[in-house]
Amino acid sequence: MIPEIEKATKDEIQQFQEQELKKLLGYLSENSTYYQGVFNDNGINLNSISKLEDLTKIPVTTKEQLQQFNDDFICVSKEKIIDYVTTSGTLGEPVTFALTDKDLDRLAYNEAISFACAGVTSKDTMQLMTTMDRRFMAGLAYFLGARKLGAGIIRVGSGIPELQWDSIKKFKPTYLICVPSFLLKLIEFAQLHNINMETSGVKAAICIGEPIKNEDFSLNVLASKIKASWEIALYSTYASTEMSTAFNECEHEIGGHHHPELIIAEILDENDNLVKKGEVGELVITTLGVEAMPLLRFKTGDMVRAHTEACNCGRNTMRLGPVVGRKKQMIKYKGTTLYPPAMYNILNHFSEVHSFVIEIFHNELGTDEILIKIATEAPTDSLLTEIKDHFRAKLRVLPKVEFHDKKELNAIRFPKMSRKPVEIIDRRE
Repeated sequence: MIPEIEKATKDEIQQFQEQELKKLLGYLSENSTYYQGVFNDNGINLNSISKLEDLTKIPVTTKEQLQQFNDDFICVSKEKIIDYVTTSGTLGEPVTFALTDKDLDRLAYNEAISFACAGVTSKDTMQLMTTMDRRFMAGLAYFLGARKLGAGIIRVGSGIPELQWDSIKKFKPTYLICVPSFLLKLIEFAQLHNINMETSGVKAAICIGEPIKNEDFSLNVLASKIKASWEIALYSTYASTEMSTAFNECEHEIGGHHHPELIIAEILDENDNLVKKGEVGELVITTLGVEAMPLLRFKTGDMVRAHTEACNCGRNTMRLGPVVGRKKQMIKYKGTTLYPPAMYNILNHFSEVHSFVIEIFHNELGTDEILIKIATEAPTDSLLTEIKDHFRAKLRVLPKVEFHDKKELNAIRFPKMSRKPVEIIDRRE
């Protein structure tokens, strides 16, 4: 199930996207209060924008603007809105997104082709290990995508390893949709209760919310730990509420494929210019086919690298490598530039580390400091030394590391109203 446009040549894909861009600009100029203001305030002649490279004539849209003028982005009357969701608010106040019936159809199509990218067919059954409630888009998207693809889906929700294994035994899902670190909890439960994972029928997991690959597409520590105990395929997927679009890996597992019929992707440097081929930059997206709240040149805050060589799966689309980090969470520490995922990878190396929180703050000189709080069943000086040595070896710098009570740390990791654990707290102004 590969859409024809994704097998087209790069020139054909660009021409298709340029036609869709013209439609979007016309739609925004008629229906979006926010973008009408942008076009008028900047004297933008929409007729002068005919190529993808002409997008640079339009200012970028930031998360702060989306937060401040949230309602002005809505392009339809309230009667047309079917569903309301909010972003997770990881780096600020949550943003409300409205979806029409047409938007829900688009969301279903996106997930259907994304699942198909990872090998899911109508013969498969998927177990959904994330919430569909609490104004969360992803859980609903996964359900709609499986339904459109004709695959079965078991809506178990998050957590509770016992219930997850009960469902696996009863319904024999072939794919799991889950946060990858939760797979370690499933493995631990199975080992404690003599459950034979190899006869479970599960052949793959679509991993959300956490990276499972290094930048060279090798498995990171978390994924290696999973594979060491449970020989199932692990597929990366990257998406966000704002994009209403996913970048999913295919069977070759070398980056998430771009769906050009759904989104225009730019990768920009700190001055909002396109990066050179192969360089890391911030992903900036323009949504195609969205009715209620389309976005034009929206800065996601995610630092990524594009890969443009053709894939052996038959798709000629650009692929995104693993998210290097969030732009706002970049840390300048003792002459080294760090992003939190690099520290996650080191901490995940230690099975003794039950959970952790990374705090970033400014010292009296105004430079970045890092404090890592760790919960473990057996805090010892030797474990602390081993963790510190691993940081020195892998990152060439040593943040401050402390042991903390598991219960106290979990209270920080799961604040009220949060839909997912908070593992980084940025206290910098």
